Amino acid sequence: MLWITAAWGACFVVIQWGLRDAPLLWYAALRALVAGAALLALGAIQHRPSPRGARGWGLITVLGLVNVTLAFATMFAGVAGGATGTAAVLANAQPLLILLPAWWLYGEALSPRTAAALLVGFAGLVLVAVPGGGGGGAILSLLSAVAVTAGTLLSRRLRGLDLVTATGWHLLIGGVALVIVAAAVEGAPVIAWTPRFVLSLAFLALVGTAATTVAWFAEARRSRLDTLTTWTFLTPVLGIALAAVLLGERPGGWTAAGLLAVLVAMWITLRPPRRTTTPAPATGPTDGGSAQDPGPGTSRSRQMATAPVLPTEGEP
Repeated sequence: MLWITAAWGACFVVIQWGLRDAPLLWYAALRALVAGAALLALGAIQHRPSPRGARGWGLITVLGLVNVTLAFATMFAGVAGGATGTAAVLANAQPLLILLPAWWLYGEALSPRTAAALLVGFAGLVLVAVPGGGGGGAILSLLSAVAVTAGTLLSRRLRGLDLVTATGWHLLIGGVALVIVAAAVEGAPVIAWTPRFVLSLAFLALVGTAATTVAWFAEARRSRLDTLTTWTFLTPVLGIALAAVLLGERPGGWTAAGLLAVLVAMWITLRPPRRTTTPAPATGPTDGGSAQDPGPGTSRSRQMATAPVLPTEGEP
C-alpha cells in the first residue's frame, strides 16, 4: 500500500506535466488505453485465461465505464480546473464514502474506534487543503472519488476471473469510451509528443494505472474495505512531500498539523485490535504421562473429555 499510494500521489504532478502537451480527455484516454494494452500483452505472454460468460463481460464493462471513463475524466478535469486544496481532499474521500456500502453489501461493520479515526483523518486532510483553496474542480474531484469508490466495490465481484486480464479489459473498454467522449468534446487530438509527455504518459499508464490497479484489486479481494481505503489518506500526504522535493514547495503550519492528524488517524485505524487471552483451565500434575483420575466430584462429561482414547478393533 505504501508504493501504491506513493504512485498515486505522484500521478497528480505527472498529470499537470502531461496536460501541457495534450488535451485533457485525450490524455486520460491514452492513459487507460496504454495501461490496458500493457496488461493484456502481459496476460498473453503468461497464457492467462480471458474472461468468459455474459456475467463476466457485463461486470468488466460496467467497471470500465465507472472506474475508468467516469473516474479518469473527472480526475483530469478536476486537476485542470485548479482543484488544489479542498478539491484534492475530495478526490481522496473514498475511506468515508465506502463505509455504508461496505456494511450494506459485504456486512463489514464499523467499530467506533475506526469511525472516529477516519473522521480525524479526513479533518486532517481538510487542514492540509483549506489554505490552498478549492478551485473550480472541487465537484469534479468529488465525483471522481465516488466513481473510484464504486469501482472498488465492484472489483470484489471479479472473483473467478483472472485479475490481470480482467483489469486489462476493463481499462481498454473504459479507454475506448473515453476516446468517443474526447472526440465528441475536444475534436481531433492535437498532441505534442515531447520527451516530457512520453515519459509522463509511460509513468502514468504503466506504474500509476496498470500496476497499481492490479495491486489495488488484489488487496480489495482479501482486505476489509475500510482498512484498505484508509491508506488512500496517504495519497495527498505523499503528493505534498513529492511537491516539496521536486518543486520546492514548503508546507505551512496548518499543513503540518493536518499531516500529523492524518498519520495519527492511520495508526489508530490500521493498528490491530488488542486480543484478550483466556487462561487455560487448571490441570493437576500427571504421573508418567498417564491420565489423571478425575475424582468423585467431577462430572461425567469432564471424565469423558479427560479419559484416554482407546483404539477400536482393527486399529494399531
